[in-house]
Amino acid sequence: MVAALRSLLLRTPDPDFLEVRHEGVGLNVVLRRRPTARRLTLRVSNATGEVIMTLPTRTSLAAAQKFALSHGGWIAARLAKVPARVAFEPGASIPVRGEAHRIVHRPGRSASVVERTGGEALLVVSGEAAHVSRRVRDFLQREVRRDLAVAADVYAGRLGERPKRITVRDTRSRWGSCTASGELNFSWRLILAPPVVLDYLVAHEMAHLREMNHSARFWALTNALCPNVEEAERWLKRHGSELHRYG
Repeated sequence: MVAALRSLLLRTPDPDFLEVRHEGVGLNVVLRRRPTARRLTLRVSNATGEVIMTLPTRTSLAAAQKFALSHGGWIAARLAKVPARVAFEPGASIPVRGEAHRIVHRPGRSASVVERTGGEALLVVSGEAAHVSRRVRDFLQREVRRDLAVAADVYAGRLGERPKRITVRDTRSRWGSCTASGELNFSWRLILAPPVVLDYLVAHEMAHLREMNHSARFWALTNALCPNVEEAERWLKRHGSELHRYG
């Protein structure tokens, strides 16, 4: 056992990623060692397109490389299905509350606004061209904070309880969460989804203020608060990962 421990301590640190080639294309595989991992696993993030391998502590890099290489076709196929990224730049089309908006840049000093021209929805931002992306994100985050506050007020009236604070982040694994202290956290990307989705997630997290679990009582409370649970859950399962392609 002492020899095994010494071997672990003397091991050369892992590289950030392994590179494997499939049909002439280089594929980077990020390494994540986990003490609890029992076997090698691979996954491709729909949010970022990142290829991640989880491996047990004692698995050698040679074994990891061989495993990744043997799954090169699978990795390439999954990467091909990852939605293309959409940058926040003039001319790009992004959803706002589920409706497509074309980003328009107008130099000058004015607030970002939504306009309609000939039936087309426009998200108009000002300032320098180099700052368009930041201004679009700032606008979306302001809008989501406003929608979250409105929904929280509605459900506070129904529930008889209020969150201590609402924060907005760019989360990858959760659309919302509730802490034991009564603070709610949400992804700013909810402003991209149809309003029914944000509304449901606020109801879901506020139900946790009373039921910090996913028991039958929790779901009964959530359904009593919000009539659109199934519709919103269905939309998230079908389209949720697509929200990460923007920005």
